[in-house]
Parts: sequence; C-alpha cells; structure tokens
Amino acid sequence: MTTHHLACDLGAESGRLILGTLGNGKLVLEETHRFPNTPVNAGDSLHWNIPRLFDELKAGLKKAGDRRLPIASIGCDAWGVDYLLFASDGSLMSPSFHYRDPRNPRVVESVHRKVPWETIFEETGIQFMAFNTLYQLAAELPERLAQAHRLLLVGDGINFLLSGVARTDESMASTTQLYNPRTKTWSKKLIHALGYPEEIFTSIVPSGTRLGLLKRELAEETGLTSTEVIASCSHDTGAAVAGVPASGKNWAYISSGTWSLLGMELADPIINDRCRALNFTNEIGYGGTIRLLKNIIGLWLVQECRRSWATHDEDYDYATLTQLAAGAPPFVSLINPADPRFLSPGDIPAKIAMFCQETAQPVPRNPGDFVRCALESLALLYRRTLRQLEELVGHRIERLHIVGGGAKNELLNQFTANAVQLPVLAGPVEATATGNVLVQAIALGQLPSLSAARHIVRDSFPVKGFQPQDEDPWNSAYQRFLNFWRG
Repeated sequence: MTTHHLACDLGAESGRLILGTLGNGKLVLEETHRFPNTPVNAGDSLHWNIPRLFDELKAGLKKAGDRRLPIASIGCDAWGVDYLLFASDGSLMSPSFHYRDPRNPRVVESVHRKVPWETIFEETGIQFMAFNTLYQLAAELPERLAQAHRLLLVGDGINFLLSGVARTDESMASTTQLYNPRTKTWSKKLIHALGYPEEIFTSIVPSGTRLGLLKRELAEETGLTSTEVIASCSHDTGAAVAGVPASGKNWAYISSGTWSLLGMELADPIINDRCRALNFTNEIGYGGTIRLLKNIIGLWLVQECRRSWATHDEDYDYATLTQLAAGAPPFVSLINPADPRFLSPGDIPAKIAMFCQETAQPVPRNPGDFVRCALESLALLYRRTLRQLEELVGHRIERLHIVGGGAKNELLNQFTANAVQLPVLAGPVEATATGNVLVQAIALGQLPSLSAARHIVRDSFPVKGFQPQDEDPWNSAYQRFLNFWRG
C-alpha cells in the first residue's frame, strides 16, 4: 500500500513543506513549497514572523491539495527552545522572540539567584545555554505571561494552528530546561521557583501522537479534508535522529547544519556532576529514548562568513567556498568555535582574524583560508566532544553518522573522519523530514517500529562513507587545538 504524508520542516533560515510517499519498502521525498524564514529586527530586539510562516505553510498546503492525492497526515518540526504565547481566544500573542534576542543573557544571574545552576541541571539534565526557554521566560514581562492562556514551542504551536489541539510533544518539551526526563513531566519545582504560571504549560504527549484532522476551515481552503495532524517528533533534532539509518550499537550521530548536535541514543538519562561539567544534555527522542548530546556551533561559521563577504560584493556560493577551502594550505590557523564571540551574528571573518591575532597565529588571507580554518576547527571540536561523550557512556564509539544539510559538505565529512579517526557515514541530507514522515507512518500503524523505519531509510537514500586518513597531522593539530582550553 502506498501512503502520502506531509512534513512541515521549519529551520532558522527557511521553511519547507515536503511530501513523503511511502510504498514498496521505500520512501520518496518531494519538496512542494519552500519559503524564507527571515527574523524581524525591532530596535534592539529580534523576533520570528510566525503569521508569515503560517501563511506560507497554508500556500504550501493548497499546492499539496491541488495534487489530489490522499494525504494521510501532516506534522510540523522546528527548532527547539523558542515558544509562542496564545491568548484565551486562541490568537497568537506578538512578539514571538528569537533565541538570539539580546535579552536572554541578561537574566541568567537573576535566575541562578533563585535556583542554583546545579539544581537546574539535576532537575532537567539539560546543558546550559542562555537562550533555553527557562531563561527566555525570565526575560518576559510578567504582565504578558499573566495574559497568556497557553505556551507552545514553535513546532507544537504550528500543529495547534493546524488542528486546534494544543499538546506539547515530549521531544520538544525536553528542550525547554523545564522538563524532568526522569518523571517525564513538566518540572513543577522549577516552574514554581521561578514564578512562571503553571497553567500555560500544555499536556505533554509522546512523539507520534495523533491530534485530529485539519481544522475545518483549513481543510475546506486546501482540499485536504481527510488529513490528520500528528505530533511527530516536533523538535527537528528528534526527527533527524529518528531518520538516522543506523543499526546495532556503539554509533553516534551529528545532526549537521547551522548548529551541530553530536550525541548518542540511550535508554536512560545520564545526570551527574561530570555530565553537568561537560555541559551535555539529555533530550527526549522517539519512543522515550534519551538523546545524550551536546549542542555546538556548526556551519553557522561558514554561513556568517558568506553573509559578511556578500555585503562587500563578494558573493560566493557554498560549493565555491568549499572548493577554495580544499585548495588552501592545511592547519595554518585554528580557532575555538565554542568561543562565545562566534555565537552572535556580525562579521565572523573579523572575529576569526581577531582570535588568530590573540593566539599568535597567522590571520587567514582570503575566503579559502577562512573557510578551511573554520572547517578544520569544527572537525577538531567534534573530536573533543566525541571523546567527552565516550567518557560519559563508558565505552568507545565505533562509527559516526552525519545527517542533515551538513552531510552534503564532503570536505567537512572527510575532515571529521580524519579528526575523530572513525568511519563516517554521511546521509541522508533530508533526515529531519524523513524522520518526521516515518514517525507519522508509525503513528498511523503503517510501520511497526523505529527499527523498521530506519531500515526503510537505508533502502531509500544514498549514504556515503568516509574513511579516516592522515592520522599524524590531525593528531598534531588536535594538540594545538586543546591549548585553547588550557589557561
């Protein structure tokens, strides 16, 4: 039997509606609508334009309806931590803040005066990031929170706008730092200690929960009269990990894009002093599994370099930048991608140059040098993070899967294999949409398990292998790299 499903995949730069067709043991994906996701600058504040995103989604649904296919279901996935507030009449309350809004770091100290960081981690197992929902809510105006009827994170908020049913998928709830992975409930301890209104937090449901049909007016407008809305893995990383074509044990993954999410899939959380010190996180995956991972910078470095050069009439595409980097000399300069200066927008090439000057290294001279510096440093950061992950789980990792948009960057894939000295398997690129669709299919009884879904991924999409090379030069570079954490 052939079935059709829609994945609404919202990313930090763009959104897409993807049609997934499942039949004969294979999945075929087709992008039916793509649209930009451009943040709104309002003075010194940064917001998301959610009404525009939803209008674009409806335009995509009309295109899908015009296909006259029996589309069984739709589910939305999006980035974590950011939330939408809704009034009692179901209307969206503006603004919807961006996780890079400058308000967030300003409240960290006041939060920790109310609840020590050690207590927060023990309760949630989530790594410290100043833009986690816990801190964002501390930056809210109390009167705005008092007016809110419910809070939903972005993916679940879109599902609510589609179905009229307000639920929080556990994969998304776990990104907030207000969720307890042991009890699998909202942390009343933290919510009460920080004075957040408990009633705005909606019921948590497992990934793959059927919410109901599209709202009647949407169904009539789009022609999708029998399409169910499913809370798939609403968190895009949760969906991407569900789409990893892995089997067996002792594998790790990198969901590679603007951010790099490096981790393992476990049965139980690891919440201890060492995990807290290493700043790893315990998020929830499909089936209640634990995604023990660290959220680290990714291809944001290259994206921001490209954006900066474009403002000076040097508009390179990513393929050209990768080609220039491949031709640049190796290991001339390295940076620490985790340095806080690289997390905020604005002239990343200048920030890289400043880091090199401060560490007595040659300053990159051209785009190829800059991108090579960024990619080599990112691969070395992967190595450091992978070694820490092995320490936490107590055994060696045997292979590394790279999925997501970054899986297309073959130079970075090879650098990663060289740096970690493990086989790297790259693909699928569309792991997030793949996982989203397959979890919908499991929810509808069309697939029996995640294991069966991953078998379909292996049969449906190309995966390219990269074997480690040049061990000695990469080991020497790693020792230089480690100096950035000493002193």
